[in-house]
Amino acid sequence: MTGMLDSGTRLTADNGEEIQVSEMLGAGGQGEVYRVRTKDGDKALKWYFPQCATREQQAIVRELVDREFDDDRFLWPTAHVADGQDAFGYLMGIRPDRFKGLPDLFRRKLTTTPRALLTACLYTVEAYQALHSRGIAYRDISWGNIFFDPVTGDVLVCDNDNAVVEGDSSGISGTMEFMAPELVRGDPGARPGTQTDLHSLSVLLFMLLMNHHPLKGKQELRIHCLDEAAEKRLYGKQPLFVFDPMDHANEPDPSEHATVLATWAAAAEELQDLFTHNFTEGLREPAARVRESQWRDALRAVLDAVVDCPACGRQNMTEPTAVTAGTCWGWDCRTALALPPRLVITTPSPRTERHIRLRRTARVHTHHLVAEPSRHDYSDATLVAELTEHPQKPGRFGLANRSDSAWSGTRSDGTSQQIEPGQTVPLRAGLELGLRGAQAVVQAK
Repeated sequence: MTGMLDSGTRLTADNGEEIQVSEMLGAGGQGEVYRVRTKDGDKALKWYFPQCATREQQAIVRELVDREFDDDRFLWPTAHVADGQDAFGYLMGIRPDRFKGLPDLFRRKLTTTPRALLTACLYTVEAYQALHSRGIAYRDISWGNIFFDPVTGDVLVCDNDNAVVEGDSSGISGTMEFMAPELVRGDPGARPGTQTDLHSLSVLLFMLLMNHHPLKGKQELRIHCLDEAAEKRLYGKQPLFVFDPMDHANEPDPSEHATVLATWAAAAEELQDLFTHNFTEGLREPAARVRESQWRDALRAVLDAVVDCPACGRQNMTEPTAVTAGTCWGWDCRTALALPPRLVITTPSPRTERHIRLRRTARVHTHHLVAEPSRHDYSDATLVAELTEHPQKPGRFGLANRSDSAWSGTRSDGTSQQIEPGQTVPLRAGLELGLRGAQAVVQAK
């Protein structure tokens, strides 16, 4: 693969960092990405095509570098690099191999789970929320700019060189099928920003969970040539949600859209409600769009309520506070689901409830113990407790203390007990625990 820069080319970043081009990693719509050697190890260099190397884009890159946005969920521009003429680019970290592109997910080339997808959605929401909280609009949220780990759900946002300060009208408006309808139509005064990002984010979440675009139903099937005019009609002038409860003109076709019909039926009602609101009222009124905090709370609640099918082992979404469940979503299974006990955690002020279904691999993390966590993290580093099976008594479970401090507990007879780090308390309905200032109780369902 050959590109604009030859292997061995030496360049100097604005910060004085010396780099040497090693190999070309890939190319996109704006430029090429190279692996480069630096004194601090290998990094990535994005180098713009001549037609994209505008002064406007260069100003955006320099502004992003100056912000020094340090967040491990983003491959943020760390240094501006130029060749002394008109060509330029920027340095960033190299994407680890464990992060995969969404096109492979949509083509079913990746093996993942509902929990990993829900985690990826939650982390994606919080990543863009962190950006928006700093007054930065991304403007091009789409399937091409985010990568995820299909095992853990960790996410990595790439191609961050289109993000600008909220209100700045320079640069691109986004990818057509992710753009807010008012941008597609070119409404007077409409410009890309955090409000239009909310639409793009909802489209991305829908595609992650449903493996389908929310506006592509029977109306798209009637389009013989999906040219720009047809796309503008589909995404801007006449957008219609495939599950609009009041208008079925764009509903999924049973033979052509079997996947989204199945994934929608398997989704938790709490998520269905948010998607329906965003792609009905939110299409017409930008101010009515679902906020990141709403997505965050709903995704966490549904993620903590996932249960395993007793027959096939598939992961199923359930309603967080339900006392009954339906059947397994697997078309070849349909076994009735049994809800395991539920751990209800009440956080310190402001008092907020967390509901965690105690499935075989259930875990409690530090973010469960506070009302407004700065960030959700389901990794081992934040583990507080986990469900364990008794080694000599199969079918008997307990909660193991994986924290660095003792818990207080109340037995069924009202007496108190201490559960030290590493110890396990038998699981039973009515068990009460004090976890780092939060109160937890085990409920039968």
